[in-house]
Amino acid sequence: MNTMARATAVPGGRLARLARLGSLATGVAGGMIAEGARQLAAGKRPTVGDLVLTPANARRVADQLAQLRGAAMKVGQLMSMDAGNLLPPELAAILARLREDARTMPMSQVVQVLETHWGQGWEQGFERFSFTPCAAASIGQVHRARTHDGQELAIKLQYPGVRRSIDSDVDNVATLLRVSGLLPRALDLAPLLEEAKRQLHEEADYLREAGNLQRFAGLLGAEADFVLPAPVHALTRSDILAMHWVEGVAVESLDSAAQPVRDRIAGLLIGLLFRELFEFGLVQTDPNFANYRYDAASGRIVLLDFGATRAYSMTVVDAYRRLMSGAIRNDPAAMSAAAQEIGYFQEHLHASQRDAVIALFAEACEPLRHDGAYDFGASDLARRIRDAGLRLSMERDFWHTPPAEALFLHRKLGGLYLLAARLGARVPVGRLAAPYLERPAGTRPA
Repeated sequence: MNTMARATAVPGGRLARLARLGSLATGVAGGMIAEGARQLAAGKRPTVGDLVLTPANARRVADQLAQLRGAAMKVGQLMSMDAGNLLPPELAAILARLREDARTMPMSQVVQVLETHWGQGWEQGFERFSFTPCAAASIGQVHRARTHDGQELAIKLQYPGVRRSIDSDVDNVATLLRVSGLLPRALDLAPLLEEAKRQLHEEADYLREAGNLQRFAGLLGAEADFVLPAPVHALTRSDILAMHWVEGVAVESLDSAAQPVRDRIAGLLIGLLFRELFEFGLVQTDPNFANYRYDAASGRIVLLDFGATRAYSMTVVDAYRRLMSGAIRNDPAAMSAAAQEIGYFQEHLHASQRDAVIALFAEACEPLRHDGAYDFGASDLARRIRDAGLRLSMERDFWHTPPAEALFLHRKLGGLYLLAARLGARVPVGRLAAPYLERPAGTRPA
């Protein structure tokens, strides 16, 4: 979440949101005409991609989606993280901006949201309520408050109109990107877009997120390394999530901390992912750095934002167990069979393309094969995975959307790799994974 966001009112109605997207399309088209004239005058013959992917159009796309927030912004975020290896680098860069650029609601709109869900006189229940948000993202923003009995709370408010505009926003943004020429025509986005709609409807249900917080807290039990904010049910609504405030600093700000501290943080988070997948069968799939904070006083990692929580079936879990085990043993046949069961391959895929995908998986599992602590700070793994994905995406008949289970799990793993690299952490990934990979198929710890 961005705490330095600018305040702009969120368009709440579907017509107002469609108008914003319409103005964006007009602006992009105008920018294309101007850039085309400029390049022709210079004696160049520009392609459609050259015309669309200009800095000015990049700013138009990112700024307008950021102002819309909600699903329009979220679909850009999802595409930048989940389909980035299948998109032109310029578009991936445009969409990546949305992960950092969230606008906040002005005070008048905040009051409106609170009165809608808590009623008139809601402020009487608080000793203090800060109207300046401490964090903002695509779906909502967070305010700090204190009750009369001294409880410090985090109040997450959903932007107005987000829930009812999800389906239309996703469809409109996809159409905009299609007609603009920003997406490969061969790329079938339908499964990704439907999954984006499903996930967004779930994320927009704050009662569901409160339940996820409680469920994860129960799964972790008395785990001393992690802490989650407890929901306050009396104040929570479908559009308002009230939680106890938990102190902590941004985890990425610890890049200059002592090496053992950085190693421990990255190791705990990567180890937690293995627990989520292989033990819980429930994964928090949003690896945004802002979802992890660190309490130096207790040494605990604060886990935030459980809206994007996904259950994984035992079938998929077992397939990933075999995929990772095959990668460690350097067994492409076992990896291919596991990937097929996950649903990664389409029937038309050539053997060479299948081999390239397996090679990409093997590269992503490099930290699991490494003997001892893997030095993420000294590794160019993220760049190699990105480059391999881009090379594969250049084959036009390969483009297809991976299954949702793969998208979100790979997103989480990739995000944790990036965080470990940001921290310059050294993590014994293979040792962390080993207890789970050695278990028989179809089993989870009691």
